[in-house]
Amino acid sequence: MGAVTTTRFNNRELSWLDFDARVLALATDPAVPVLERAKFLAIFGQNLDEFYQVRVAGLLDQVEAGIVEPTPDGMTPAQQLAEISDRVEELVARADEVFVHGLLPALNAEGISFCTWDQLDVDNRRHLRQVFDDRILPILTPLAVDPAHPFPEISNLSLNLALRVVDPDDSEERFARLKIPPALPRYIPTLDENRLLPIEELVSAHLDRLFIGMKIEEYQTFRVTRNADLDLSEEDADDLLELVEMEIRRRRFGDAVRLEVPTSMSDEMVSLLQRELEVSDVHRHAVPLDLSGLWVVAGLDRPELKFNHVPAVDSRALAGSPGLDNDVFAILRRGDVLVHHPYESFSSSVEEFIRQAAIDRQVLAIKVTLYRTSGDSAIVASLVRAAEAGKQVVALVELKARFDEENNIAWARRLERAGVHVVYGLVGLKTHTKITMVARDEPDRVRVYCHVGTGNYNSRTARIYEDFGLFTASHDVADDVQNLFNYLTGYSRSVDYRRLLVAPDELRSRIVSLIRNERPAPIGTTEAGAGRIVMKMNSLVDPEMIDELYAASADGVQIDLIVRGICCLRPQVPGMSDNIRVRSIVGRFLEHSRIYRFANGTGPGEAALYLGSADLMPRNLDGRVEALIGVTNPALVDRIDSVLDIELADDMLAWELRDDTWAKVPTSVGVDAHVQLTELSRTWVSQAR
Repeated sequence: MGAVTTTRFNNRELSWLDFDARVLALATDPAVPVLERAKFLAIFGQNLDEFYQVRVAGLLDQVEAGIVEPTPDGMTPAQQLAEISDRVEELVARADEVFVHGLLPALNAEGISFCTWDQLDVDNRRHLRQVFDDRILPILTPLAVDPAHPFPEISNLSLNLALRVVDPDDSEERFARLKIPPALPRYIPTLDENRLLPIEELVSAHLDRLFIGMKIEEYQTFRVTRNADLDLSEEDADDLLELVEMEIRRRRFGDAVRLEVPTSMSDEMVSLLQRELEVSDVHRHAVPLDLSGLWVVAGLDRPELKFNHVPAVDSRALAGSPGLDNDVFAILRRGDVLVHHPYESFSSSVEEFIRQAAIDRQVLAIKVTLYRTSGDSAIVASLVRAAEAGKQVVALVELKARFDEENNIAWARRLERAGVHVVYGLVGLKTHTKITMVARDEPDRVRVYCHVGTGNYNSRTARIYEDFGLFTASHDVADDVQNLFNYLTGYSRSVDYRRLLVAPDELRSRIVSLIRNERPAPIGTTEAGAGRIVMKMNSLVDPEMIDELYAASADGVQIDLIVRGICCLRPQVPGMSDNIRVRSIVGRFLEHSRIYRFANGTGPGEAALYLGSADLMPRNLDGRVEALIGVTNPALVDRIDSVLDIELADDMLAWELRDDTWAKVPTSVGVDAHVQLTELSRTWVSQAR
């Protein structure tokens, strides 16, 4: 790839902030039920927390290390930090505005409100004093700061009170810190459960119980964001699990990268916190700190103020046929099965597949990759049951799944205690692929059944994340998946796969070949058919892939990209990307599937379609184990095409990118992809039956 210019790429970090702005826009949409708007504001806040913990922290490390090399968009780390600061200041101001002038009035109109201690009547104060005495006071620990008590460690993202107190005996002013334990809810319900009191209001009203005999001059909340990216030297580690555990403990007190305070905090107190925490970036808020606390509001039992509950339908995997009695293995012997979550049930497809494998006496082995799983995982329970029944069970647990490291360590230990063979992946690579294989002893041979998906084996996120999964008993896929597991668990070298595209070995080169195959054939050879590419993914960052798409566009290939989050490609730029269109679908479900569709993938007019775990980012193509599977069944290809067509027609949830600017698609027809796909899933299942 040749030299890049600042006009060819959007900046990765600023594009991510554009995505969070699209999430924030949902919190302002009057068509979105009010408790869902509270949820989207909470998600916006959580997203920004993670952005500072990882992306901003990384840029600060680069600046400290003296790195001045620009990213492909031409910006140095210092320039990116300056631009991020300006953009975040705008977003934070907008979020505060949404909270005060949008969400609060909308909640009030439905009888839901926030209050202060001073606004409570006698009965509520009596009730909440009892709550404080019984459940809060015993776990609070005020910490003084003086020559005998150094400034305390402030853990990442914790909510704290900073206090200036005066001893009446000597009139000396002192500083103290009081941590609000994270186990406490951000908002406390009053006697009227629809009226909520911020936790700091309840604690502040009882400071005299914690600082007896002292005069409180000032008390303010504050919150610190720290560098939370793990710094692992895997090559030198004797035990990867112990290394990850150690880094998790260190992460709680990594370098401070952001200080959040209320607008009412005195400059003197802000300066003290900045000095002690060694942080320069201060965000002042006109609303209660930690927007993620709005999950408490979103969780109120007011179903009429939320999206209508649409239960997932049972998938084709359990639709059954005469004589099969919902036997998933008998169904798969008849042909491949595709499921589309959350429209089709995760529990009655993926979890049922593994459950049946665990109890089936003919099943000899189960192998699965676990990147993120849920706290009530039926899959983990099935794996334990299978191991206890004497089956060969292998779980590849990715310990380095960011912010799920502790959960995965807990699951790994539980599985090991049950006799499951737990593997932690490859040194230097994250295992991000979503694959399961089941080996079953049948009359003719040991047959292997596989599942390859786009999403995690996580029942909680499967209810809100849009993902595809393909079940198959194909011999080619079985060979591919077995070879991939041998590569992950042993010392097997990479092989030539038949139906899988696997990173980091061949995925990049194969995608490049598929893109180039859409372009017209050289003069004097048989012309390829009209080129068309449709790609759906979470993020598009890789410069080489973007340049390949630019070249295809210049040759007349029509390209439609559905990119939920980061997009560094600049579409609709004359002379560079005229034939590329980019849109983002942001709504009640999180678009998570990755689909790659090529009209001339295997030759002129012979389409190729792949789905799997990989986005087009350097980390996915070069630094992770990923797998895409080719979908060959024409009926299943048509079904995925229907999904892509609906998402490309959406004019209710969709945003369009032109050059470097996102804009909401104007509504003309009224196509809501999530509503349409809900209806379509019921049609598919009824036809299957």
